[in-house]
Amino acid sequence: MGLQRKEVSRMSKEKPAHILRHFAFEHLPPHLREVSEPFGVLAAELDKRLCECAEKSAGLRKLLEAKDCFVRAKLEEN
Repeated sequence: MGLQRKEVSRMSKEKPAHILRHFAFEHLPPHLREVSEPFGVLAAELDKRLCECAEKSAGLRKLLEAKDCFVRAKLEEN
């Protein structure tokens, strides 16, 4: 089933999810930015493409948890 016009319109007018601020990577040193940036880019893209719903919120939260784990793994290398 395709997206209804109403759904597409709703998606394009919504402001970015509040959780996206936790995906910022510009402030990180290069060795951590290289791990964090792909998650930030993906989170922003998914936020734009998907309508607001509980599953999107849960997915973004889990993506944030995964990003945090990988950044900590990178810290373990040092």
